[in-house]
Amino acid sequence: MLFYLFVILFASSTLFMLWQISDNLMIEVPAYGGSLTEGIVGSPSFLNPLLSVRDADRDLVILVYSGLLKATPEGNLVPDLAESYSISEDGREYDFKLRSNIIFHNGTPITADDVIFTVLKAQDPDVKSPKRANWEGVSVEKISDTEVKFTLKQAYAPFLENTTLGILPKHLWQKVDPEEFSFSQLNIHPIGSGPYEIKTVKKSEDVPTSYELSAFKKYALGQPFIKMLLIKFYANEDELGKAYENGDIESLSAISPQKAGSLVALGGRVEKTPLPRIFGVFFNQNQASVFLNKEVRQALDMGLDKDRIVSEVLGGYGITLDSPIPPGILEEAPRLNEKNSVASSTLNKTEAARAYLEKNGWKWNEKEKVLQKTVKKQTTLLAFSLTTANVPELRATAGIIKEEWEKVGARVDVKIYEPSDLNQNSIRPRKYDALLFGEIVGRDLDLFAFWHSSQRNDPGLNIALYTNLKVDKLLEEARAETDKDKRMEKYQEFEKEVQKEIPAVFIYSPDFIYILPKKVMGADIGNITTPGERFLDINNWYVTVEKKWEFLVKNRPSL
Repeated sequence: MLFYLFVILFASSTLFMLWQISDNLMIEVPAYGGSLTEGIVGSPSFLNPLLSVRDADRDLVILVYSGLLKATPEGNLVPDLAESYSISEDGREYDFKLRSNIIFHNGTPITADDVIFTVLKAQDPDVKSPKRANWEGVSVEKISDTEVKFTLKQAYAPFLENTTLGILPKHLWQKVDPEEFSFSQLNIHPIGSGPYEIKTVKKSEDVPTSYELSAFKKYALGQPFIKMLLIKFYANEDELGKAYENGDIESLSAISPQKAGSLVALGGRVEKTPLPRIFGVFFNQNQASVFLNKEVRQALDMGLDKDRIVSEVLGGYGITLDSPIPPGILEEAPRLNEKNSVASSTLNKTEAARAYLEKNGWKWNEKEKVLQKTVKKQTTLLAFSLTTANVPELRATAGIIKEEWEKVGARVDVKIYEPSDLNQNSIRPRKYDALLFGEIVGRDLDLFAFWHSSQRNDPGLNIALYTNLKVDKLLEEARAETDKDKRMEKYQEFEKEVQKEIPAVFIYSPDFIYILPKKVMGADIGNITTPGERFLDINNWYVTVEKKWEFLVKNRPSL
């Protein structure tokens, strides 16, 4: 009995030691399984890459569809449905080769015919796609079932960004007349080839209230780790916040900075990244002659405490700007230092701006309570209106700007309009002295529409009515330059020229705020241009792990 007891003890200790050795040689890696429930403001109606314009639509389009190329959190474009691509030396021809064995969610193979069909529908005026402008003047040719060629009338470096467009299944959509595209049920129950496929749709009075999506095992870039996503829709931010507080959802975005702080305290974590949106005050020198004086534009820039705006209006979720180019593109922008003394900063900025104006001949008019300057018996008051939209952040920002600039010696009349009225009655006809507004800059960094002199009038987006022949040439050359480094050099020159002339006071770029549960690992939000792009890398997110021997694991995401 003693012998058998010693044998059992020896065997047990040996197995325990082997288990310990094995356990030490094993590592935790992402495992397939688990779920995530997310809340979204709004209700989807066009889950179609050619028609989506709302955030609720675009969120699901990124999950359900895939394009020839895909953006990464690092801001690069990599092959998705495409296996490879090449660009001709003159920058006009783009050849794409599709991967083998790629399929739609219903099992139908994806071919060059699907790519060509999607592009032609984007170009079709009867479809009324907001993507149409991206594809105007582009011809598409089928080389083989797996090869497609795009030909441009002239070189256009940002064209590659267009090829992230989700590909429609021709065998389903060819049955739909172009005029009926927006009415098709395929917009509610779409079939794509993205990382997730739709399993069920719940509705209330024919309006979707939630979507259940499952990981697509045959996704071109690999099956996503998280098995199931449940997307729920809410009417507004308050309802979204209550759903999070009640535990009905685990993740959410599209919330104000003020709301984010209270929700994070409930146990989630915040992922944030600067959005490529430029908010600033754009001067209309054609309407307000006071801005013809460069020292005025310079002083207003000097005298504005941008840190205060980011701190008070955005709750610290943003980056101050001094450039027409979004942060992190040409060089890493510094984060807001919340420990800065707003009081001393404001005092220094105000005094410096006031002194600069006085040095350039501006004197205080006690009767009008404003600075003025007289040149050849012509007196100009430092007085103007500041126009903006009836949006909480913009209203609050306008209030701070008025306060700061009036300390410098200006008189500022703030005018608030509903967004639709602002666009129709002020922006399009260019009827404003100074405009507090935002510009959404894409990943391709094509700034032609915002700053080229040919875009000064509607429908152009040059709201500063800026004219500079050197800048025009730089913008034209940059959009035709296929070499990224050389293109960035052009934009660096452009940036210096605009900063020198000060056609606008650039204020801030807001952060995208995304609250995730701590159980979600591997989430890298990175550089995004729209809120929906938070899902760019979702196939690498995971909520469960397993242990494997390290030498058996290849290309695993780090934990």
